[in-house]
Amino acid sequence: MAEVLVYVDHVDGAVRKPTLELLTLARRVGEPVAVALGNGAGDTAATLAEHGAVKVLTHEASEYADYLVVPKVDALQAAVESVSAAGSLAAVLVPSSAEGKEIAARLALRIGSGIITDAVDLEAGDEGPVATQSVFAASYTTKSRISKGTPVITVKPNSAAVEAAPAAGAVEALTVSFSDKATGTKVTGRTPRESTGRPELTEAAIVVSGGRGVNGAENFAIIEALADSLGAAVGASRAAVDAGWYPHTNQVGQTGKSVSPQLYIASGISGAIQHRAGMQTSKTIVAINKDAEAPIFELVDYGVVGDLFDVVPALTEEVKARKG
Repeated sequence: MAEVLVYVDHVDGAVRKPTLELLTLARRVGEPVAVALGNGAGDTAATLAEHGAVKVLTHEASEYADYLVVPKVDALQAAVESVSAAGSLAAVLVPSSAEGKEIAARLALRIGSGIITDAVDLEAGDEGPVATQSVFAASYTTKSRISKGTPVITVKPNSAAVEAAPAAGAVEALTVSFSDKATGTKVTGRTPRESTGRPELTEAAIVVSGGRGVNGAENFAIIEALADSLGAAVGASRAAVDAGWYPHTNQVGQTGKSVSPQLYIASGISGAIQHRAGMQTSKTIVAINKDAEAPIFELVDYGVVGDLFDVVPALTEEVKARKG
């Protein structure tokens, strides 16, 4: 059976959820071989094996932290060459983060292959893996496959349920020679982001967002309260961000972040195409808006016509009551 390389997104050995989703998808088209780089790479092996990795290729070097993406591209290229030389390589899967898409694009260019970004599903095909994408602000669903080279595919978080499937997870050291370009852009400093205790927006299973109807930064507290009762991330529309009511890092939309949670709750958001482009692939969508004609109601699974200042606190209290 052909092997599938899975780029591991981890923090000092703690594997992030999108990578576990990739391992689930990889098993549909081949045998997952994980590539873990940087500090703590070896510590990822147990988790990766538990979720289906037959092998874990590791390489630790200071370059991965000291410089931008090129060292990681060098390592993935080395992994592609190593696996291809030993057998058949079906695809390379990378999480669809900003960094992941840059790594994937650079890799595809180097190995002369096609690339598919922001896939939301993956299945085996007669001529190679077939990726499903949601395009044109989720107005269409397309199925595509790479026609040249080894497919390089980035997959959006929350596209697949994480499934445990214990495998060997044999750890092998990856031999990497860094190119001259690897040290071209040096990281000169890092500032830790202040933690809110909430899940990462793009990875969260539930997202609660507020828009223009929240009517002020101070009123986002009721959005946060609902999110906290559900263990959700907090999002905001472009209008709310542009007004300075919430940080840009939490913006959902075409010019913000794209999310695909199991549940998306939009409060006081009209549903302009700019916002819909970033959340329309959510599995279940709930909207709360006092305007019964708001465009957001065209795509929701459940809609509440009402004042968010009445509905959202009542919903928060009901969630807390049911949780006991």
